[in-house]
Amino acid sequence: MPGNYNISQAGEEDVPALVTLVNSAYRGESSKKGWTTEADLLDGLRTDQKALELLIRKPGSVILKYTDENYQLIGCVNLQSQDERLYLGMLTVSPGLQGGGIGKKLLSAAETYAVKNNFSAIAMTVISVREELISWYERHGYLRTGQKKPFPTGDPSFGIPRQPLEFIVLEKAMR
Repeated sequence: MPGNYNISQAGEEDVPALVTLVNSAYRGESSKKGWTTEADLLDGLRTDQKALELLIRKPGSVILKYTDENYQLIGCVNLQSQDERLYLGMLTVSPGLQGGGIGKKLLSAAETYAVKNNFSAIAMTVISVREELISWYERHGYLRTGQKKPFPTGDPSFGIPRQPLEFIVLEKAMR
């Protein structure tokens, strides 16, 4: 685990590194080094250059990046304002560094951002069969809302499901 780190807002110059990081953590063989892989659930890419450029440019959306002491990108999270709530997505840690506290620091930075910007809660969607990941969020105070959302099918930019999938919604109050 790197000793010195920096969490800051990503810019368009970070997009190529973000694409590599996110895809390495969620899909393909490299993702299997970490515990957050979706490689057994989905084929295809997790994201691409165009999608991340749109997220960075989207009003109310920020990507926080986590860099190590050598300024290497090793983590990120996307935050999007949705009225009173802040939507948290794409929490990513480099597969070889997962389990070392980086995700926790990014989650804490997201919560600080939410409080500073007066959001009432942070909400997220997680693929329902990812019990280990859901449990991790629950240990950090996120609760299942009981709400479910369909997984997008027919759009390869979300990945190609290997089985029927759906999302559950988790939420944590910020005030």
